[in-house]
Amino acid sequence: MKMQLNYYLKHLRQDFSASIVVFLVALPLCLGVALASGAPLFAGVIAGMLGGIVVSWCSGSQLSVSGPAAGLTVIVFNAIETLGNFKAFLLSLMFAGIFQILFGFVRAGMIAAFFPTAVIKGMLAAIGMILIIKQTPHATGYDEGYAADESYMPDTAGSSFIEFTHSLHGISPGATLVACVALLILIFWESAFIKRFNVLRMIPGPLLAVIWGVSFNAWALASAPEWSIGVKYLVSLPELGSTSNFVNQLRLPDFSYLGNPKIYSIALTLAIIASLETLLSVEAVDKLDPHKRVSPTNRELKAQGLGNLLSGLMGGLPITAVIVRSSANINAGGQTRLSCFFHGVLLLISVLFFAHFLNMIPLACLAAILLQTGYKLAKPAMFFEFYKKGLNQFVPFVITVFSILFTDLLEGIAIGMVCGIFFVLRANFHAAITLTQHGSNYLLRLHKDVSFLNKALLRNYLGSIADDSELIIDGGKALFIDHDILETIDDFLQAAPDRNIDVELHGFSLESPGIAYQEAITPKLMRVASPA
Repeated sequence: MKMQLNYYLKHLRQDFSASIVVFLVALPLCLGVALASGAPLFAGVIAGMLGGIVVSWCSGSQLSVSGPAAGLTVIVFNAIETLGNFKAFLLSLMFAGIFQILFGFVRAGMIAAFFPTAVIKGMLAAIGMILIIKQTPHATGYDEGYAADESYMPDTAGSSFIEFTHSLHGISPGATLVACVALLILIFWESAFIKRFNVLRMIPGPLLAVIWGVSFNAWALASAPEWSIGVKYLVSLPELGSTSNFVNQLRLPDFSYLGNPKIYSIALTLAIIASLETLLSVEAVDKLDPHKRVSPTNRELKAQGLGNLLSGLMGGLPITAVIVRSSANINAGGQTRLSCFFHGVLLLISVLFFAHFLNMIPLACLAAILLQTGYKLAKPAMFFEFYKKGLNQFVPFVITVFSILFTDLLEGIAIGMVCGIFFVLRANFHAAITLTQHGSNYLLRLHKDVSFLNKALLRNYLGSIADDSELIIDGGKALFIDHDILETIDDFLQAAPDRNIDVELHGFSLESPGIAYQEAITPKLMRVASPA
């Protein structure tokens, strides 16, 4: 316990600094996700607070940030519409949390280990590109809201790219200047020059970017109105002013819907989708973690389940581990779960006492922070890195990127997985059997597992054996040989004498289908000689 305390205290400064950045990024996203979900705006803030204050301590991940997820907005919107009111939806969310806790106990988190690195890195690159595309309008002051700017681009992919293009033509000078200078501050603050001064390193660059934006807009409003940023391009947080007003914003689920079967079907859908998004995000965060820590996925499912259970009881939105805020956390120098916890505390304090001041922050400042995060996730160097690794890695990576861009997270990951599995099977297909020739002597080797998928390749190799030759079939290294493979070899053995082919079997037996015997253990040698 003392060792853990010392560990957290050691990184306290970095974590608190990162929590400010995560808070500034999370605040408008919580509101935007709620707006896009057709839920009360405060529901997004509740989910963000619970994700920080509760889930961070229950989770086994040190750097993952939890909160309302844009990927669930369509499901939430349809669920509220189907059930007829938000309180009924809260009951579904409560049961979704219970289902997730059960998933954790039955060890469903193991599914996270089956996602290939190329697919996970492809997901990160796609999210980085989405951030750049969807934050550019905010950086130029083109659009009107912050709704679901963390989301993917399913049927709105075309409109997102069109909006991106239009944003370059509908530039607002004030917002663009704020975003450009904020980006320069962020880049400069990571330079070697700043890192030489310990005092300057203690000040988070994103905080300076926000101070710059607020200061510039205050000056513009007073001295140059044509350069000022309109209210609709500023953070918009409900001003509560007191604890009693906060409590009045909480909503209890409507338990009169307990007999409605739709409650449970929606709950199961939410639990499955939220769990998959969480597992994907946690796997991605572990890849980004500079300390390369591995998060216990079953514990993560239980933590998210508890968060969703409480969110349903308090009037919040579904909670998942969210990669954009987690990436911002890592990018800002977060080291432990304290950064996520502090961001939840800051959300709570802000809505209680400081909403008026936070509403002075231009969205262009936050867009600059996310643009930098997006670039770090989708660096061109990452594409070159996977290209150098070969097509087996590069193709699944690229397909995952563009599948997510033009569908959504889960569909894109599924397409990337199918592509990844294809290349794995393709590699195994060619590596399972090899044929070498020296004059009239042939050596056919069976490697590792040889399944029915390799039957066509085996027939092709056997068909290429010339008449009047000698063939050795070596299965000593094979751990498993499928019955279909043994049957194909047996058929060839019976036909070999007619073609004057001498065949020797090493390291396996046709008498025990499905099992490959190591030659060291079963030194059985079968020889089929040609007729004299």
